Amino acid sequence: MEKIILSEQEVINALCIFHAKFKRVQPQDVQIELMYDDAAGFTAEAYVNGQMDVYNTVNFITAIRLYIDEQLRRDSIAARIVLDLHDEEGIIAKIEW
Repeated sequence: MEKIILSEQEVINALCIFHAKFKRVQPQDVQIELMYDDAAGFTAEAYVNGQMDVYNTVNFITAIRLYIDEQLRRDSIAARIVLDLHDEEGIIAKIEW
C-alpha cells in the first residue's frame, strides 16, 4: 500500500485551488486560515476580496481529492484520506492507496 503525506502548505494549496474554482478567481487570490477545534474538528476560513467562507472537514477532504486528481494526477476515489493535527507540522493529510 502506497502512502504519502501532504504538508500543511499542500493542504492550504488544495483549499486555495478548491475555493478559487468556486469563486472563479486565481488560487493565488485566495487566503486560507486553517484551524482545529475539539468540538468542530478541522475548519478553514477562505478569504477572497474581503469575503469569508468557512470550510469543514468534509470540504477539506473534497479539496484534497481535487488536488490529488489535478495536481498529483492520481486516482482520488481509491485514496483513503485522514486529516491529522501534528504537533510540529500543523494540519497534514495522510493518504493511502
